[in-house]
Amino acid sequence: MEDLTDIYNEIIMEHSMNSYNKRKLENANYQEVGHNPNCGDEITLELKLNGDVIEDMAFSGHGCAISQASTSIMIDTLKGKKVDEAKKIIQIFIEMIKREIKDEEELKKLEEAIAFRNIANMPARVKCALLAWHTLEDMLEKNKDNGNGSINYCH
Repeated sequence: MEDLTDIYNEIIMEHSMNSYNKRKLENANYQEVGHNPNCGDEITLELKLNGDVIEDMAFSGHGCAISQASTSIMIDTLKGKKVDEAKKIIQIFIEMIKREIKDEEELKKLEEAIAFRNIANMPARVKCALLAWHTLEDMLEKNKDNGNGSINYCH
């Protein structure tokens, strides 16, 4: 039987090489750029909300396998979720990466994103894994605080 680490690595590699979420999103409501100056990873997240539900998301940009896979898996995990639920899942992911959460029931909410569970053992890769999650968190916070104000609203 395969080791869980092997399964997680397969999930990460699959998403980094064949991400169907890496595309231009037609009719996006919001767009936010995330940049990791330490390694040069840069992504542009596009988001389409339908009321308070994440109807669709996509990304473009470049970076290492970890940042690209993490972005793709985040999109799969959060698409179709309500914004409040997505914010909770983002927080669980961040806490998992920082080793602040161990509750298996909470971690199940991450779905495939749990594949990044051991990234904390590679400190140089933590920011790569968190890039998209922090970018989306920022986007949702701006949306909440300012309506369509300071967030990069797509026309």
